[in-house]
Amino acid sequence: MKHLISMRDLNADKILQLLKLAASLEKNPEQIDLSRRVMAAMFYEASTRTRMSFESAMKRLKGEVIAMVGTAGTSVEKGETLADTARVMARYSDIIVMRHPNEGAARYVSEQVDIPVVNAGDGANQHPTQSLLDLYTILKSQGTLEGLKLALVGDLKYGRTVHSLAYALAPFKPEFFFVSPKSLQMPKHILTDLTKMGIPFKEKTKIEQTVNDVDIMYVTRIQRERFPDREEYEKVKNAYIINSEMLVKAKENMKVLHPLPRVNEITTDVDSTKYAGYFDQAENGVYMRQAILATLLGEAK
Repeated sequence: MKHLISMRDLNADKILQLLKLAASLEKNPEQIDLSRRVMAAMFYEASTRTRMSFESAMKRLKGEVIAMVGTAGTSVEKGETLADTARVMARYSDIIVMRHPNEGAARYVSEQVDIPVVNAGDGANQHPTQSLLDLYTILKSQGTLEGLKLALVGDLKYGRTVHSLAYALAPFKPEFFFVSPKSLQMPKHILTDLTKMGIPFKEKTKIEQTVNDVDIMYVTRIQRERFPDREEYEKVKNAYIINSEMLVKAKENMKVLHPLPRVNEITTDVDSTKYAGYFDQAENGVYMRQAILATLLGEAK
């Protein structure tokens, strides 16, 4: 594995290897030593958990981090191209982790440099490291990835996390319920791919139609920043709000996940229930991203 750009770049065996390594690193991070290795974080878009968990992952493995957070104060403001910035960062580091608003940006950069590139989110396209930590969280909570029922809820049109997660889970034969307003349904090309892979799914508009039947409820924020028309955002911004009363008949081991940040789509009364899995999910990002860094840098044992 040279780069990590899309979940479609990984087969089931590679996914399982990363999950196994993440579990091992959670128990014993001392087994990997990335001292004298440098990670360049190129974040053209806002990030809290992804950037900071990658930095935490690298530093806990004794590596170093250099970061470009936003474009203010950089040569991007002077007109420097993405390719030139990446080529320079590659001279300063051993691996690039990048987030960019344009779909395809990470793959483009991977073609410009000779070091590994990790896609930390490219517009509304893909977010593979989030999906891998999601898989790790699901495996820890359910004990398996095979044959699970999942509701993906919210912004399925622009939500890169759910796009990646659909592909990530496909090798494990899930059943999907895609719950969204009609204007934010899962892109047709993803539905076509799932159909070709024999993955069953149903499209729903009401969360009440699925909440009692699923093993995982994966909730996403309606992303204001992705909408070209503010009025369209206002129409759907409060489409789904999950509260503890909705979960009283949920499966005993069901977990509510969310890539965060949340706005109001999960009320805080859910936080103290046994169903809340989103803060554990955020923590698991460190262990999975350690596994990704170690693997791409050739240090996985």
